[in-house]
Amino acid sequence: MNVAEAFSTFQKVVNADSENVREARIRRDLFAGAFETEQDVKEVVPSGSFARGTHKDPIHDVDVIIIFNEDDHPDWGSPGESASDALNHTRERVNALLGATNGTYEKAVRLARWRNHAVKCFLDDPNDPDAFTVDAMPALRREGKLLIPEAISKDWVSCDPEYLIAEVATRQNEWNDFTETVRMLKWWASVQEIKIKSLVTEVLSLDCLPTNSNQPSAINQFFVSASYQIAGGNEVHDPAGLCGPIQPDLDYSQFSDCLQSARENTIKAVRAQINNDSTNAIKYWGEVFGDDFPKPPKPRGGLAPATLPATPRLVKDTPQG
Repeated sequence: MNVAEAFSTFQKVVNADSENVREARIRRDLFAGAFETEQDVKEVVPSGSFARGTHKDPIHDVDVIIIFNEDDHPDWGSPGESASDALNHTRERVNALLGATNGTYEKAVRLARWRNHAVKCFLDDPNDPDAFTVDAMPALRREGKLLIPEAISKDWVSCDPEYLIAEVATRQNEWNDFTETVRMLKWWASVQEIKIKSLVTEVLSLDCLPTNSNQPSAINQFFVSASYQIAGGNEVHDPAGLCGPIQPDLDYSQFSDCLQSARENTIKAVRAQINNDSTNAIKYWGEVFGDDFPKPPKPRGGLAPATLPATPRLVKDTPQG
């Protein structure tokens, strides 16, 4: 097995299987079809990682944004009870249209609970830890942005999820492997000892993942660039510039350590590949991605492969200084 074959095998682990993707699409489209029949709904917009194509296995949920007609809800968008009113209205319409007992469009949703911004709709047993949900978020469209309710603050906040969808689509047009590589990076984040939101990794990829290289080289460049960016004191913010830090409680010191460790192993992996040493290259990539990355082939004759000496620390200038 060479490095390209190892990456191809690992990609199949990272990607959700076709049946899972198909089911997620059916459930998302079910909500779109149901709410598009409502007179006070202008449009239903897919959102989240599934809409961007950056979802990794397993798919636990899909997101839809239900954009209501402001003329039908003149009180929405103002501070106060209108935030919870919008969430309650959305939950009530989910139950009326899609409730498992009395749904008029289809009987599918077992339980609908509203959270801070959206209504979480369980189509599987709510007690199942792997239950699949559709998160339906009410919104108003104003001045090219979306205004969404925030239950905790009793206010409405601006966001632009369509901006991130467009940015990811642009990168994918530049490089066919972009979204699949982002899935690999999300997998890396998921096996770290600290909680790193997948959106943090994805947004960091917009800045640090090149679109003019092969997968191993691109991932190496990502970790080199990202490690210096985060070590330099930069936080990962909403790329649309509206919502501030994506994960305010992230321990950036530990995050920096995780990135630096990955950087050192990717440098070793790329160096080994340049030296036609696939065994050590695959070994170091396994150090990055964890036990699900393919194991290197066993050496012939039972001898352990030679380990490459550590390389000097690589220093690069970055646009962030």
